[in-house]
Amino acid sequence: MKAVPNEFLKFAKHNSDVKKTSSEGINCVIYTRVSTKEQADNNLSLQTQLKACKEYAQKQNYNVLECFGGTHESAKTDERKEFNRMLGFVRRNKEKVSNIIVYSVDRFSRSGANAIAIAADLKKEGISVYAVTQPLDATTSSGSLQQNMYFIFSEFENNQRREKCMAGTREKLLSGRWSTTAPIGYDNVRVNGEKTVAINETGKLIRKAFEWKANEGLSHLDIIARLKEKGLVLCKQTLSKILKNPFYCGLIVHKMLDGQIIEGKHEKLISKELFLRVNDVLQVHPHGWKCCDEDENLPLKKFMLCEKCGKPMRGYIVKRKRIHYYKCGTTGCCVNENAKRLNSQFYNMLLPYTFPESMKEALRIQLEAHFHFYQSNAVAQTEIAENDLLTLEKRIKRLGERLIEEEITSDLYKEYLAKFKDEKKNIEDILKKLSFSASNLSDQIENALNKTMNIADYWSKSSYNTKQRIQRVVYPDGIMYDAKNKQCRTVRVNKVLELIASISAQIEAKKEGTQTPFCVESLSVERKGFELLP
Repeated sequence: MKAVPNEFLKFAKHNSDVKKTSSEGINCVIYTRVSTKEQADNNLSLQTQLKACKEYAQKQNYNVLECFGGTHESAKTDERKEFNRMLGFVRRNKEKVSNIIVYSVDRFSRSGANAIAIAADLKKEGISVYAVTQPLDATTSSGSLQQNMYFIFSEFENNQRREKCMAGTREKLLSGRWSTTAPIGYDNVRVNGEKTVAINETGKLIRKAFEWKANEGLSHLDIIARLKEKGLVLCKQTLSKILKNPFYCGLIVHKMLDGQIIEGKHEKLISKELFLRVNDVLQVHPHGWKCCDEDENLPLKKFMLCEKCGKPMRGYIVKRKRIHYYKCGTTGCCVNENAKRLNSQFYNMLLPYTFPESMKEALRIQLEAHFHFYQSNAVAQTEIAENDLLTLEKRIKRLGERLIEEEITSDLYKEYLAKFKDEKKNIEDILKKLSFSASNLSDQIENALNKTMNIADYWSKSSYNTKQRIQRVVYPDGIMYDAKNKQCRTVRVNKVLELIASISAQIEAKKEGTQTPFCVESLSVERKGFELLP
């Protein structure tokens, strides 16, 4: 083979899967761990692992750069502090580190496929994983296969152990014994060799929190402040979880129980009656205000949108002050306004849509014409719908006959019957909409006009639901509240009411002698010449 000039050697490529040699190949790190705190406290297992790993490194003439682990970490996932610290070290120093030494493969990881992927990534960087008790050469294809099998069997063994542990834990929970980590306020203890829980000093303070909430109705912030004075620091989320946890009144709930509630054998912190009283109080907002579903003092709730974030404004009442407020529902938006002031502002927004007495007759004529136009179309549509309904009833009857005569199967009968019933319901709904009665039409129109001549006053005197309907008629898309300028603005106005407002403004301007050019002759059009355009 002809020699290549030395100048070209720098362009050569090397196989990253080939194990590093020379001085780089003798560097390694050691990783040890145990699964439980008890094993870590005992420390015998950790000492055994570390000693074996160091002896192995010495026999292989490896230079140990760093030791990691030396504590308890679960191997079911690879989200482990010391494990990740070790991986970070070897990747930052991949030019120096060639090997990771562990006592056994399951000390490295029990996550199966994920462990295989981690080992493969390390191998690409020239770093191999060696297990003292399972000697094999992971740089070869057969050694890599064996190591992967160890990873998979470790995961399988771990899952089996977990299933047995979960089954045992569930049986203890069903018997009313709490064997997992104790909730705050309790300590895990052993009584006659059996695991249980006991109330601690923190629990006594938590009992006071329940009493303060039930008897005094304190907000979460007030309770947190009192607890802090007594030496217990809690956040709002933790306090909320505590107050909603039935464990404190002697009941056990757990996801392993699949919806069951078990009477616990542990000592109760509070009575069931007190727990229920507290959770009744929690229907009130933790800050002391209660959400109002239908309150005439909060008609703009969910109708008015926050201009800052576009979300509907909610309503609440501060019970101690008896003051209503509108508040944006978006966390962090901080838009919060007095309801009385905004209701008054909305009332003023409705005032322009008040029409004068002189328009009443013209509107009456228009409404009657509109009704008759609608009614003429409705008669034709009703006739068509009634014919369709009659045809459909015949088809349903014929379908039943075909089933009796065994022309169709029961499944086919049920399928078509459901389809025909849906069609029938749709037709019946159409007929209901077309069945508007013309009896007392004049009285109904008179009543409607009287209510809407001064729509602002009518709105202010109506019930919550009626106010909501009026609001939607006037402003179909709702209104926006600009917190910066403390003003409401409209998005879209009902075209008819917008026209009424414009005509009313022109009439008022004519009275004051400031009329602008606008055609108002339609108000005095003779009855016979006033027609509704389709």
